[in-house]
Amino acid sequence: RHRCPHKPTRIYDNGQQPCFTTEYVEKYPKYSNISPPRSLKPKQEYQVQRGKMEGITTFKSDYLPYDIVKRPFQVQEEHKPKMGEIELGTTYQKDYNAYKIQPQTLVRPLETKHTTGGKLDTIPTYQDDYRSWEVQRRQPSKVDHIYHPPTEKFGNSTTFQDDFVPRELNPRQSFKPPCVAKLSDLPFDSATSHRTSYIAHQLESKFVRAKEEYKPSNQPFEDLTTHRNDFKGLPGQLAKSCKPENAEVGSNAHFHGVTEFQDSFQPWLVSLPEVRKAKEYIPPSGNMDFNSTSHLDYVKHEISPAIPIRPVSNGRRTNAPFQGNTTTKEDFKAWGSCRQEVTKKQQEIPKPTGKFYDLTTFKSHYIPHQIIPAQSFKAVHAMVLNSAPFQDETMYRTEYTPKKQEICPANYPSPPGYVYINTDSHGHKFFRQLTPDFSKSNSNPIPKEVAVVS
Repeated sequence: RHRCPHKPTRIYDNGQQPCFTTEYVEKYPKYSNISPPRSLKPKQEYQVQRGKMEGITTFKSDYLPYDIVKRPFQVQEEHKPKMGEIELGTTYQKDYNAYKIQPQTLVRPLETKHTTGGKLDTIPTYQDDYRSWEVQRRQPSKVDHIYHPPTEKFGNSTTFQDDFVPRELNPRQSFKPPCVAKLSDLPFDSATSHRTSYIAHQLESKFVRAKEEYKPSNQPFEDLTTHRNDFKGLPGQLAKSCKPENAEVGSNAHFHGVTEFQDSFQPWLVSLPEVRKAKEYIPPSGNMDFNSTSHLDYVKHEISPAIPIRPVSNGRRTNAPFQGNTTTKEDFKAWGSCRQEVTKKQQEIPKPTGKFYDLTTFKSHYIPHQIIPAQSFKAVHAMVLNSAPFQDETMYRTEYTPKKQEICPANYPSPPGYVYINTDSHGHKFFRQLTPDFSKSNSNPIPKEVAVVS
């Protein structure tokens, strides 16, 4: 049950230096003059479009549309319940035998009372050994000293008064310049490098491009879309629901105890899979060439960035009125509507006009009775003095046997009766106990090794 109070901060074995060799360091082969592989990751640069993109994909070229034929619908057969009654007997009901269970009796031992018929002596050991004595008060032996102040004046000087002579204070002159702005008498020169070097040039007139007049098209607007052309709103029937009716499923056939799973799947003896040992990795001899075919055959070309084919945005403004007519405005026209009035239901029961009669059945039938307070059966909290002597005999006093306290040998820096052996990597010290063990053939004591953790 001893717990080691020492917590070592470093690993050591028998006072030697720690060993840093591992299995990885011993088996790992070192290669010399091998540069790390170069990264073949392309740089994040803008790649220019090299050719014209064709709109034909493999899906468009390989995929051929076929006529879709609807899947034939299989009509579900109507469930016909079997005739007969279901036997609800199970293997548990057949094999289980009911037993009568009696209540369990308690194995609690009888209460033993340690009482004696003799008279109990109520005088404790403390009261018997320590008796009160009449102690007289000791008078103090202190001498009364009455303080008398001296009549002569104290004329002795201190070391501070002898060594430190008072002198006048000479304040040190401050060399800090005064915080006052110095005003110059010369006139202010406002000539700057910008004023001297700047030459004013006359600006040319800004080029203004002439506005082009808007010329509307003479052809009529074709508002027929593919949606209007293909979908003409043909009438059709609603799809029927294929969901079966929620009918109760029941059967009156006799249930057999053997199932299809028990008949088809029999227990078979399974053998453990063979564990294949992995071959030991043998590194190849020689240097490794990290150059690939892509890295050797790749030729870098200088490519200029593609010119955007975005049209030039010309702000064209015309004075022609905007034609805001759309198909939605022509087909869906606003109709005049008025707010519908609230339909209130006329009251069939007229409102009462007389005074409210607030007499309830509780008020009319309630009869008040006189309350009788309940009598308290609580015992009176009073101390009952007993003239019988107090029995202070307990089981602890009668059955307690004092034992000698043993001290753990690990608490000593060098435990007596033990010989130091060695110290492990966790800082635990091991000792050997010398115990005389006499055998029949030899009378010399045989040392017995006992580990003591400290």
